[in-house]
Amino acid sequence: MNATLSRKFWNVAFYAFVVVIVVYAVFPFYYAIVTSFATGTALFEIHYFPAKIDWANYVAVLSSANFPRSLANSVFIATTTVVLALFLAVTASYALSRVRFRGRGILLMTILGVSMFPQIAVLAGMIEMIKFLGLFNTPWAMIISYTVFTLPFTVWVLTTFMRDLPVEIEEAAIVDGATPWIIITKVFLPLLWPALVTTGLLAFIGAWNEFLFALTFTLSEDKRTVPVAIAMLSGASEQEIPWGPIMAASVVVTVPLVVLVLIFQRKIVAGLTAGGVKG
Repeated sequence: MNATLSRKFWNVAFYAFVVVIVVYAVFPFYYAIVTSFATGTALFEIHYFPAKIDWANYVAVLSSANFPRSLANSVFIATTTVVLALFLAVTASYALSRVRFRGRGILLMTILGVSMFPQIAVLAGMIEMIKFLGLFNTPWAMIISYTVFTLPFTVWVLTTFMRDLPVEIEEAAIVDGATPWIIITKVFLPLLWPALVTTGLLAFIGAWNEFLFALTFTLSEDKRTVPVAIAMLSGASEQEIPWGPIMAASVVVTVPLVVLVLIFQRKIVAGLTAGGVKG
């Protein structure tokens, strides 16, 4: 009897703890949604439910000249970054997981170590490189910088995933006369979907939300991404800050990411847990 009561108590405590974590994580986004429907003095009143549905903030943001353009810039930059990073990561992970050469482990640890550097530590060097390439104030400046910071994670995850694939599959393809490129694209790539979705989505979110490089490498308004565009909505003083449009813009930017995560959540879990259990 005591064991049953103790088990029920810990179950209730566990689910209560989960509820607290979920509320803590979700409430800021929920309150942003509630605030995005408020206008005028209602912005400075505390409401946990929308007093009324007013789309004025969304209309103001989406009808502006710069925000839709910034939204398109972010879509192009993030998508191109994901495609480029995955292409390089798939080929690199094949070499690191299947090709035997001296220093392979050290090289893999070095690749992972690159991701430990904060952005501000390499900002000066990135600026010089972007200027040397003549890409300043272009989308490619951000694509290159985002790819540099995305590759270590994608290479590491795909290498771990590819290393766990049966060797017999590759040997059978080699016997049939398949080249390494055929093995990658026709044999391994269909099996890598969970890892590709995980790394691709996380790379997309990172490129979508990045602020420092996007602010540094862009000068004109038509080249800005959405994080910089939202930051530029701020006024000169606290009283002039358009909180309603800022909240509406934040919701518009966040909803696509939430939808993507919900759609691919099973693939994300499978990709993140790949290689975690040895049978």
